[in-house]
Amino acid sequence: MNRRTKTAALGAALLLTLGVAGSVTATADDDRGGKLEAAALTGSAKLYRTAGDDITFAFDAHLAAKDKDDPLKATGTFEWSHYVDGEGAWAKAKVDCLVTGGKVAVVSGVVTATDLPGAKGTRVGITVHDLGRHDRLGYSWATTEDLGPKDLPKCVGSAPFEKVKKGTGGFTVVPWHPSF
Repeated sequence: MNRRTKTAALGAALLLTLGVAGSVTATADDDRGGKLEAAALTGSAKLYRTAGDDITFAFDAHLAAKDKDDPLKATGTFEWSHYVDGEGAWAKAKVDCLVTGGKVAVVSGVVTATDLPGAKGTRVGITVHDLGRHDRLGYSWATTEDLGPKDLPKCVGSAPFEKVKKGTGGFTVVPWHPSF
């Protein structure tokens, strides 16, 4: 057997071995309820505003592989703050739904902690478009004076119309692939 043939055969055998080992590892992790997720939205970024507003959003939302057909079983939290000249507010919400598609995620949750009067207990929804360093974001209260109605349905957000501040885009979306 010539040297090229031996090299090609060895390379093919190595790739086949690595492929099988990778498949076994992924299956084992999934069977143990390990790292594999059905969907996720993580990361943080500041929004861009020409007036200099300090607006930050952060997400830690996950849908476990075992719950892949029920986005209402998503877990985690998300939070945001908005300050202008030192005045503003912050809020944190407990996730009650997460749906992702490609690089877009919609997450909703109920506000559990805040310094914004009347906001605790309100459901809010946020949409994120993971575009690398040019992420975008939209929120359910975009067209209202406050956080909106307490009866907002789960997994409702607005189009991701806001731009993140240059150098802060850090959202990661894991796409959802339900079995239905």
